[in-house]
Amino acid sequence: MIKDIVFDFGGVLTTIDTKRALDRFRALGVKNPKQYINSYCQKGPFFEVENGDIDAITFCSKTGEICGREITFDEAKHAWLGFLVEVHEEWLEYLQTLRGNYRLSVLSNTNPFIQSWALTDRFTTCGKSLADYFDNLFFSYRMHCSKPSEEIYRKMLMMGEMKASETLFVDDGIKNIETAARIGIKTLKVDNGADWRHMLEELLEKER
Repeated sequence: MIKDIVFDFGGVLTTIDTKRALDRFRALGVKNPKQYINSYCQKGPFFEVENGDIDAITFCSKTGEICGREITFDEAKHAWLGFLVEVHEEWLEYLQTLRGNYRLSVLSNTNPFIQSWALTDRFTTCGKSLADYFDNLFFSYRMHCSKPSEEIYRKMLMMGEMKASETLFVDDGIKNIETAARIGIKTLKVDNGADWRHMLEELLEKER
């Protein structure tokens, strides 16, 4: 029986556009951003800030060294937000029909730049933040580990007082899904930007 449903952020609650993010970092002066950035796992200072190894100020400093000029927090934030092209507010509202029957959480590889927007009333047109829709928020930069490592899932289960066999994880990254399944978490693989509500309803019905 499922008691906890955990959602990825980018690609599930929002649509990801990696090309737009690459273009924005290129405009900052990162000559070859593909060596640092992809849709699911970053490298260099881009990984370090998502893994919580460095803070936002240090990221700006290290990125400035790559670009050969000073990079401000707002410039870095604008570039990071290039990943996210649409917040699916109707899906977020749908999730509220599940609360009471399930605890809802987010598990995301993310960073303080993106969350300085998502955790404010600018996240949705109705003035709600990401935190308004979920019982728990598990962010890689706060947990000091990232998907698809087993560590982040085990930490999530411990921190959320969840049982793997009673937890469903929804993600658009196959490696993330495979790791979660390997430690006994039930999984639902969805496509970036695709409406997953019907698939989720069918799975939950089978598990009742």
